[in-house]
Amino acid sequence: MANLFSRFFGTSAEPGWLTTDELATLLTEDTAPLIVDVRGPGEYFGPLGHIDEARNIPLDQFAEQTEALIAEGRPLVMICHTDRRSFAAAQHLRANGVTDVAVLRGGMVAWRSEGR
Repeated sequence: MANLFSRFFGTSAEPGWLTTDELATLLTEDTAPLIVDVRGPGEYFGPLGHIDEARNIPLDQFAEQTEALIAEGRPLVMICHTDRRSFAAAQHLRANGVTDVAVLRGGMVAWRSEGR
């Protein structure tokens, strides 16, 4: 499993990227990553919905939650509408020393367009 995560999360200065298929596979594992959806509540509960396992931490509240996310010690997958806000959140985490962080490429738009 460690090799699977390192393939997705990598060790570069930039966060890794996941496809919807890769995330769906990770979610079936016993050591699934924590999914953090950085959209506002209106989007999270809106027409696109959210991934059942996701925790909603809006981007404007994200910095204050960084320490708590780090303390959980789990790989993190950031998600938003497309992937701009989630990439910003992932970069913030990387700047704070988190190495196991990735972004869902295309966000919820991609997730839903693939029937998930």
